[in-house]
Amino acid sequence: MSNEYTFKEKVLMGSDPHHFFPGRLRTPAYVQVEEQLRANLERIRYVAQEAGVEIILAFKAYALWKLFPIFREYISASTASSLAEARMGRDKMGSRTHTYAPVYKDIEFEEIMDCSTHIVFNSMAQFEKYYPRVKDYKDYPIECGIRINPEYSEVGTELYNPAAPGSRMGAIVSQIPDQLPEGLVGLHIHTHCESNSYQLERSLRNIEAKCDHLLKRAKWLNLGGGHLITHQEYDIEHLIGLLKGFRAKYPHLHVILEPGSAFAWETGYLVATVEDIVENHGIRTLMMDASFTCHMPDCLEMPYQPKVRGAEQEQTDTHTHKYRIGGNSCLSGDVMGDWYFADEPMVGDLLIFEDMLHYTSVKTNMFNGIHHPSICIEHLDGMLEVLRAYTVEDYLNRMD
Repeated sequence: MSNEYTFKEKVLMGSDPHHFFPGRLRTPAYVQVEEQLRANLERIRYVAQEAGVEIILAFKAYALWKLFPIFREYISASTASSLAEARMGRDKMGSRTHTYAPVYKDIEFEEIMDCSTHIVFNSMAQFEKYYPRVKDYKDYPIECGIRINPEYSEVGTELYNPAAPGSRMGAIVSQIPDQLPEGLVGLHIHTHCESNSYQLERSLRNIEAKCDHLLKRAKWLNLGGGHLITHQEYDIEHLIGLLKGFRAKYPHLHVILEPGSAFAWETGYLVATVEDIVENHGIRTLMMDASFTCHMPDCLEMPYQPKVRGAEQEQTDTHTHKYRIGGNSCLSGDVMGDWYFADEPMVGDLLIFEDMLHYTSVKTNMFNGIHHPSICIEHLDGMLEVLRAYTVEDYLNRMD
């Protein structure tokens, strides 16, 4: 069976959220929209060029490597947080990675070096343990950095705040020698999560106040991720001016940003099918063939309520039919929110969850043996291609 479908084979949805995919394409499925992805990549490249900085892809938010050829048209590097991600960068992205991990393992470190151009350590102890091996590495030069916790962050959700009191992420400034030791040439500071340029401005003010003596001695500064550059309300001209001003103060520094969400922000969706409708004490729940805990875990971890195409979170004059949406795992809490629909949903209808590419496809799990969503892309010419379809064997082979 062909893995390509044209939009002519579908009933184009318009405002109707119920009929979208041809019946032979199995749900659930993640769908990456190439046009929207390229628009984000264009915006990111523009910022990098205008500000004179390097912006690289963080795999922890997005790792659909079959689409890396598109990324390579706009960026040249990536950041990894594990051996698996580092190998993916080298072998699938086609370039060695900037690598940071909270801890490294002896048994993996040689291959980490084989995959990396930059290695950032979470503590001075880790740097002191592994730098002799980096120094003796002969294949190509590797630059080492240290992650700093500036003890300042405006991230409101504690689970995602890397600078919270007692955080295990990075060394506080007092733990770093005023004179950077031999081989330590870079600084890495990550304090943001879906943040704007004005939050970055305040962070930079804090970083300069605490780390000026280190910034003057370093070769490069990695400002980490969490910069939501592609959000429609993000002030990219302010960001460009801010970064130019910072670089003017430290002209010797190579400045790096490594967002993850920004690359795939609002560029795709997850589609599921309503398989049943159950009612309990007046609460009607749409039972779908996808799962919040398996396929949209941040909805429960954050939590936040995603947008559902064709539905509203508040009752309106046109959207009066109230339903809860439940996943197909046996976790009691695999349920999210209440939505209002214009028409009564029916078994067989489709549910489309917007903005479901970043921090979803990388965080999925196979709890309960739940079927993993297919990975698809909607090409510029309107062709829908299935990049990967999953079977029961993918679950069973976890022990193979």
